[in-house]
Amino acid sequence: MSTQEFTTQSAEETVALGRKLAAMLAPPKLVLLRGDLGAGKTTLVKGIAEGFDAASEEDVTSPTFTLVHEYRAPSVNLYHIDLYRVDTERELETLALDDLMAENGVLLIEWGEKFPHLARERDVEIALQRVGESGRRIQLTTR
Repeated sequence: MSTQEFTTQSAEETVALGRKLAAMLAPPKLVLLRGDLGAGKTTLVKGIAEGFDAASEEDVTSPTFTLVHEYRAPSVNLYHIDLYRVDTERELETLALDDLMAENGVLLIEWGEKFPHLARERDVEIALQRVGESGRRIQLTTR
């Protein structure tokens, strides 16, 4: 396991960090995004999607109600998944996440820590924490 820590001072810096992190997330990857509501998880995903040329920053929105957003790039299918409203294994199974883990799939899962097997299977964990008004401490742990 290795851990890297980053600090950003604004949403723009968080998006820029996401662009850089895309290079470290070559598919296939299962990535858990941890952090409280408003910690910046979707903001970071905006940058990751741009880094993969999968979507522009404006096109990336939180999948709180749709649960899964898919962004396609030439070399990757990026799935932004929000499990905040998913409470049971049965509900999770209806999302068929295993089917998304293809060779070119990168799953970015918010609230995945609610399901112990996702926490065990993850390749990367990105924890976001607020620091002051607009700052974020972002910790990237890879196996």
